[in-house]
Amino acid sequence: MILFDDDSYMYVLPDRASAEAWWEMPDEYACGFDALARPLRMTGKPHQVTLELSGDEPAEADLRRLVADYYQRFLRGNMPPQAALSEFIAGLPVEGA
Repeated sequence: MILFDDDSYMYVLPDRASAEAWWEMPDEYACGFDALARPLRMTGKPHQVTLELSGDEPAEADLRRLVADYYQRFLRGNMPPQAALSEFIAGLPVEGA
């Protein structure tokens, strides 16, 4: 799961359960994607959020653009992975790793 908060900070979490346990405030959520680049929506209340698909079509271009923006803002001097989608996602920095 690749999630972005309202400050454009990126969080990469291994699975839906981890993401739902990690995220505290649904109003701080901006957008997210699953491992197939399908967009996610977040619902729920503080400390009890749920992620679900908001579309079946991948939004790979949007995901890559947001990741590139994240790298430019927060990881200056580093480049996002340049690979096919699965390798691109696997190359992102995972929270807590």
